[in-house]
Amino acid sequence: MLFLVLLLAALGGAVTATVLAVRGLSAVLARREGWLRAAALLAGAGTIAVYAWGLLHVGYAVLRAEDGGAGSFPIEPCREAGPQRASQVIGYDVSYLPVRFECRLSGGGTYVTSSVPGYVNPSTIVLGLITTACGILAATKARPARPPAKQPDRPQAT
Repeated sequence: MLFLVLLLAALGGAVTATVLAVRGLSAVLARREGWLRAAALLAGAGTIAVYAWGLLHVGYAVLRAEDGGAGSFPIEPCREAGPQRASQVIGYDVSYLPVRFECRLSGGGTYVTSSVPGYVNPSTIVLGLITTACGILAATKARPARPPAKQPDRPQAT
């Protein structure tokens, strides 16, 4: 079930990233003055795409972990730590912020596997900060200047 949720989240992220990228590229190609808005859209697309890529990796690790049958113990993604440590694994956890797959040990504690590429979380953070900065700058630049206060109409003397 968890695999299905992760797969659907990754697919939803891919669709959202595609829509944002198309909108950002159309703003760039239209050469409008909203270049900060276009940058925010493109950086947002990158943020969501990298995060969805990480979710896809976690989903694949979950799929391998839930695979029953011969050779299913210790959990396959947790074997990378070596046979001594892998023999102490009693389960796994999935973290969404940061994106990672963790193996739970019988004596308490966890360790993180390399199921998610190392660039996913730093890239998501950096692109998210760029998205936020460009979005805030675009919003403040797009705000119209306050018109001068309207003077009340005065009756004309005749």
